[in-house]
Amino acid sequence: MFSDVIILIMEWIGTISFAVSGSIVAIRSSLDLFGVVTVGCITAVGGGVIRDVLIGNTPPKVFLDPVFLGVAVAASILVFSISYIYRDKFKKFSETAETVNIFFDALGLAAFSITGMEISLMHSYEDNALLTITLGVITGVGGGMLRDILVNEKPYILTKHIYAVVSILGCCFYYLISVSVGYKVFATFFVLIFTVLVRILAAKLHWKLPKVNLSENDGK
Repeated sequence: MFSDVIILIMEWIGTISFAVSGSIVAIRSSLDLFGVVTVGCITAVGGGVIRDVLIGNTPPKVFLDPVFLGVAVAASILVFSISYIYRDKFKKFSETAETVNIFFDALGLAAFSITGMEISLMHSYEDNALLTITLGVITGVGGGMLRDILVNEKPYILTKHIYAVVSILGCCFYYLISVSVGYKVFATFFVLIFTVLVRILAAKLHWKLPKVNLSENDGK
């Protein structure tokens, strides 16, 4: 079934991307090896766990098929090892590290948003657009939200770069193209490219929604 292929590919992309992104954030927050692996794994699988609990798919898939958790652990250890061995270069090129983090975060956001949508459709929720889109967004942003809480930062999706909005738009496009029109392959590639590009542009150009700023320093 084509949906199974999409889910498998997107899960691989999302797991590796979010594990790398989460690990970089953890390293920059001075966490130890266990902390880096923990944050990397939770970033990679957290959104999926929340989604599965919401639809009653328990135990969550990650505990029944732990291969993706193993991949997240391996990716997190690899990122930690590279940053530990080349820590002087990592500190020196912090801007480059941030660019790498943004790219992998964008890729993970796109992949998991699509995964959440497809799993929702596989559970026959295609007639409920609100639920399907919500599950896609939760899968996309849930892990990152848990990551930020663990490193004691304000959740990124609530403060910067229209993060959740990008996921919402991507999920809406996917629903319209895949469900309403029936072009699943086109929907997958379009949403993947759209979400990654807009997420990167939002970070680089500091796009953000208006907010009431009560401090003098309007940080980006």
